[in-house]
Amino acid sequence: MCGIIGIIGKKPVAPLLVDALKRLEYRGYDSAGVATLVNGHIERRRAEGKLVNLEARLAEAPLAGTIGIGHTRWATHGKPSERNAHPIATDRVAIVHNGIIENFQELKDELVAEGRRFESDTDTEIVAQLLTSCLERQMTPEQAMETAMGRLRGAFALAVLLSGRHDLLMGARRGSSLAVGYGDGEMYLGTDALALAPFTRRVAYLEDEDWVVLKADGATVRQGRTTVVRPVKESGVSGAMIGKGNHRHFMLKEIYEQPAVIGDTLGVYVDPATRGVRLPALPFDWSKVSRLTITACGTAYYAGMVGKYWFERFARLPVEVELASELRYREPPLPEGGVFIAVSQSGETADTLAAIRYAKAQGQKILAVVNVPESAIAREADTVLPTLAGPEISVCSTKATTAQLTVLLCAALAAGRQRGTLSAAEEARLAQALIELPSRINEALNLEDDYRAISERVLAEARDVLFIGRGAFYPVALEGALKLKEISYIHAEGYAGGEMKHGPIALIDEDVLVIVVAPTDPLFDKIASNFEQVRARGGKLVLLSDATGTARLGGVAAATLSLPEVDPAVAPILHIVPVQLLAYWTAVAKGTDVDQPRNLAKSVTVE
Repeated sequence: MCGIIGIIGKKPVAPLLVDALKRLEYRGYDSAGVATLVNGHIERRRAEGKLVNLEARLAEAPLAGTIGIGHTRWATHGKPSERNAHPIATDRVAIVHNGIIENFQELKDELVAEGRRFESDTDTEIVAQLLTSCLERQMTPEQAMETAMGRLRGAFALAVLLSGRHDLLMGARRGSSLAVGYGDGEMYLGTDALALAPFTRRVAYLEDEDWVVLKADGATVRQGRTTVVRPVKESGVSGAMIGKGNHRHFMLKEIYEQPAVIGDTLGVYVDPATRGVRLPALPFDWSKVSRLTITACGTAYYAGMVGKYWFERFARLPVEVELASELRYREPPLPEGGVFIAVSQSGETADTLAAIRYAKAQGQKILAVVNVPESAIAREADTVLPTLAGPEISVCSTKATTAQLTVLLCAALAAGRQRGTLSAAEEARLAQALIELPSRINEALNLEDDYRAISERVLAEARDVLFIGRGAFYPVALEGALKLKEISYIHAEGYAGGEMKHGPIALIDEDVLVIVVAPTDPLFDKIASNFEQVRARGGKLVLLSDATGTARLGGVAAATLSLPEVDPAVAPILHIVPVQLLAYWTAVAKGTDVDQPRNLAKSVTVE
């Protein structure tokens, strides 16, 4: 979602603010802006659309000032426009805001009754006007922020710039992430460590309900009126980690990083000498777990669905996979002795965080499978299972997904061994299949010309695309459809192969493309039947299989991809890669914005 940056510096900060906003583009946005203090007065530059528009505005009208705030906005309240772009300001206060103020109308009515005039359509302006009202009643900035925190309902992260105060920035968080960076006589506020990476690696992460006052020599963090201490940690993120290298897009770069990412992840979870799986110390015994609940949103949810197959097969453990956005409101009963796994790339997903809190209240032990070990979800969990994917900049998740799958399979194998449902020999065999997986994915990546040709020749002209798979490849089909519609804007749906005759087959005609994910596993004959059902009705077919499968079915398909043969247990991880590349090259052929598709945000920190 929205990205926030704030700097108290020693030199003009406008170029630094814009540079930081570029590192936050991956979160998704539709407008951007910066504000600084110039001779004590708030000055702003804002623009709808991409950051190049803001840079053009600053080139026309440069902005001085050694203290300032910046923002990339993903519209939640008020349409994308310069009028609604952040920073939102009064003559006393400038605000940047990630989140939603739920009681904005109540507060707006109160402030209008005071005679205040609103200049934007945003809920953010409520905060600016509320703080201004407090300041005009002779409150100090600290008193004004404390009062505002008590009045606001919703989820938010805020950075606040005050006229006349070249020495002070304020920030606050409830639900949305916010970090404080410590420099040498300079201080920073940012959405995450990635925004702060070129400035400092010394970072403190604010907790929910924290508000902070920054001055050039440090920061004071409070909850209500109580001063609290948040540890300053050395961040592992550097500015060098977020370049595209020689690749055209971040998405392509991140797809090609997957063998290394999976290898790094396996280095933590698999002992190559013993072929045994090792997990961090857990606050429970797998053999005593009554039920496992996996929760996530979007692509991470599909990873959780694959994880369900693994835990049930190898650990014989009952598993429910829940959309976090539904679980938090359905309030299902969670059994005593249950374990709750939350899967998230960012570790800040609002719905997943709320689901964790519900599960904790139900007495569940919490495991977090996350890519950001300092994130809110990681801090709420009993144990973190890190994915080690490194920064993922493209809005579409690729390497984080395969890393999540790798961790979930390792966890399922460890659970199986402890529950006595998986022998040491079988664990070693499957661990070896995992160890070989990066090489097999490299082989799949070497088929780039095939992906590109199929995308340009078949997919780019499609109007409707169905993905089908059986067993653990049903979630792969769902993921393939999601990737394709996310970045190419082609309508696509994923189905379990056995459900074709229960409705979707009515859609099949010569204009509908069906992509079949079908490695030769025990369910191959079943998916082959679905393949023939589509063929009989004139549907156009693309087959993703291995040499055996393509030999059997490929002769009648419009296109085939023959992928490396791997153990069926790890095959879902391998088959995620071709659906990523088909979506990527289709989007390139259609000329869409691959890394920042319309209307989407990387980290969904509001409902």
